Amino acid sequence: MGAIDRSLFLWLNAPDNPADATVAIAVFLGEYLIWLLPGLLVAGWLFGSREVREAMLVATASACFGLLVTQLVRMGWPQPRPFMLGLGHQLIRHAPAPSCPSNHLTLWWSVSCSLLLQRGPRRRWILLVLAGLAVAWARIYAGIHFPSDMLAAALVSVSCAWLSLRCAHWYLDPLYRLASGIYYKLCGRLIRMGWLYE
Repeated sequence: MGAIDRSLFLWLNAPDNPADATVAIAVFLGEYLIWLLPGLLVAGWLFGSREVREAMLVATASACFGLLVTQLVRMGWPQPRPFMLGLGHQLIRHAPAPSCPSNHLTLWWSVSCSLLLQRGPRRRWILLVLAGLAVAWARIYAGIHFPSDMLAAALVSVSCAWLSLRCAHWYLDPLYRLASGIYYKLCGRLIRMGWLYE
């Protein structure tokens, strides 16, 4: 797998003189698009029904679970990043930390797969899952991940999304009460003014 992984990385990684537009797209997808997720989760909570809010909480639990698993895997198998081995071209600055599985993509796919597995309209969440492929390409193109990091992130994400949903009956009600209490304390005035949903 090592030789195939390196060959795929070098094929997908930026060339010697990449086009400025391609670099800009890769940097946006690989570094900044991730901020869509907290915005989505917060918006779902602020403006959604109880069912939507519960879906956002399960997705958040999935993300936390996924990130915990990635840290445990990295502790047991600290795979270096391509630039740490002198491979390819690095377009995004990154600390020389273990790379497998990708935290970035684990977070993206844990949330999007969790939302896809839950009840409700799935078409929008399919698009979110597919956007993860663009994020994966960008992180490889930018020289900070191997393709195997993305494959591992996909396996971790799908597993954690499924387990978080299957175990939701254990934690969802107390988590919902806790989140609601914090929400009312922080935003009670705006709720009473009718600016936010109760």
